[in-house]
Amino acid sequence: MIGSDRLFAKPLAEIAGFRFDHRVVEVFPDMIRRSVPGYETIVAMTGTLAERYAQPGTRCYDLGCSLGASTLALRQGIGARDCTIVAADNAPAMIERCRAVLAADAGAAPVELCAADIRELDIADASVVVLNFTLQFIAPAERAALIGRIRAGLVPGGVLVLSEKIAFADAALDALMIDLHHAFKRAHGYSELEIAQKRAALEAVLIPETLDVHRARLRDAGFAAADVWFQCFNFASLLAFA
Repeated sequence: MIGSDRLFAKPLAEIAGFRFDHRVVEVFPDMIRRSVPGYETIVAMTGTLAERYAQPGTRCYDLGCSLGASTLALRQGIGARDCTIVAADNAPAMIERCRAVLAADAGAAPVELCAADIRELDIADASVVVLNFTLQFIAPAERAALIGRIRAGLVPGGVLVLSEKIAFADAALDALMIDLHHAFKRAHGYSELEIAQKRAALEAVLIPETLDVHRARLRDAGFAAADVWFQCFNFASLLAFA
């Protein structure tokens, strides 16, 4: 049963860095639906992209799988073709719940669920790799190495789906997009206190970058082309081609 996200509803004497623990797991579907504009569209279209790009005899990766929403979308898009999905997350509470979610799904594609740090996970024979709101939680200095390893593990014709909260080089535009994001949260029932406290909890652990930085990193890693296929306010998803 999905709980309602009230984790930041009461004043906190001290706001610690955001952690994907059991408390977050209990409310995660509600939290992300009310916090990330376009999340449901991105997840659904991840399945559509898998339907087009997943190649028989390869692997599809969901890196930072959380409760498995993108994994299920991959499974639906792949259908009965010969592909294995590798779903990985380093949060034990997420993996524990994700295992139950996958067990209740009747999809045909086999799923290897890994409790692992994706910076150390072997990526090979991949036709589709999904990073849905995961790279933003990795230290910026370590992001290029991960993107490089993903590129090296993709087969010809493979793709990377990279979804992120983004920043804007123009300070006024960045402030506007943050304000619009907060308006989205208010429209979905979050109070000013909840918005402020969650923002404080995320500041040290979620570090957004501009689209230009993402594009440059993908180009430097050897991707042939990369650009945005979806954006809503300061959330965007890019498609990068091996």
